Amino acid sequence: MRIGLVGIGRIGAFHAATLQDLPAVDQVVVADADPARAEAVAKELGVTSVPDVPALLASELDGFVIAAATSAHASLIEAGLAAGVPTFCEKPVALDLAETERVLALVEASTVPVHIGFQRRFDAGYQAARAAVASGELGFVHHVRANTNDAFPPHQDYIPQSGGFFRDCTVHDFDIIRYVTGREVVSVYATGANRGETFFGEYGDVDSAAALLTLDDSTFVAVSGTRYNGAGHDVRMELHGSLGSIAVGLDSHTALRSAEPGVAFPDGPPHMTFMDRFQPAYVAELTAFTEVVAGTRKVPCTVRDALAAFRIADACELSRHENRIVTL
Repeated sequence: MRIGLVGIGRIGAFHAATLQDLPAVDQVVVADADPARAEAVAKELGVTSVPDVPALLASELDGFVIAAATSAHASLIEAGLAAGVPTFCEKPVALDLAETERVLALVEASTVPVHIGFQRRFDAGYQAARAAVASGELGFVHHVRANTNDAFPPHQDYIPQSGGFFRDCTVHDFDIIRYVTGREVVSVYATGANRGETFFGEYGDVDSAAALLTLDDSTFVAVSGTRYNGAGHDVRMELHGSLGSIAVGLDSHTALRSAEPGVAFPDGPPHMTFMDRFQPAYVAELTAFTEVVAGTRKVPCTVRDALAAFRIADACELSRHENRIVTL
């Protein structure tokens, strides 16, 4: 199959290289807002480049992958729908709730499949945790802890278009909490602080945050995250149940050390970026998209799923600003 990709920055180039190695993909074609950059990256990867999105969508694509800036996601999804091409889009669908709902209405009125990129759903650890919850081996789950700690902050230019910490960073936790537990969030209380570079505060954002979520079965979920975790990129989840507990992301590469004497675990080099931590999940995610394109698999993460995670993030942002519990 022939897959087109728009947005050839860090994650876009990573996706292009991943797609090129998938057995189902015969050709990768890329485009970018900067045609010269698209051409340079295409030459480096050995793929084809075209000057713009109209040219990309007119090039007889079987699938369309969106890795462009967040501000362009909604219009690019709409373009994929208009072209009748199965579409994969990195999260989020849009920068605000109203636009996300508008895109959802368009997608659900169409027969064109749209797959949203929440790669943690394809991570082996999270899938095992989901199976443990579903099987009942943990008993009833009473507490969940989830964290997303970046080793270093993004460039200042990224922050104004990110949507803020909860919508950009912990939205991954919100999605995977729904996926693993099979439950919905009914209320949130969130807070945040700016402990590092001042530019976060200048854009009304924070670099560290925490939230307490209550699920519809009265499970309590503690979510935390930061842009400054010098030990490495640390993404984990713990689920504590009446019959047992399980942890995701606790392996030899976890960016954490024990204070107990004589304990060497974890003993491997820590993950430093999200691409390092989730490389197998990204491969599995894009493999799943090729199956969606081929018509052999239903969309594994829908725009409606993305909207649900975005609503939680929006509620957390409102809670942080107004210092109160927000009910969904």
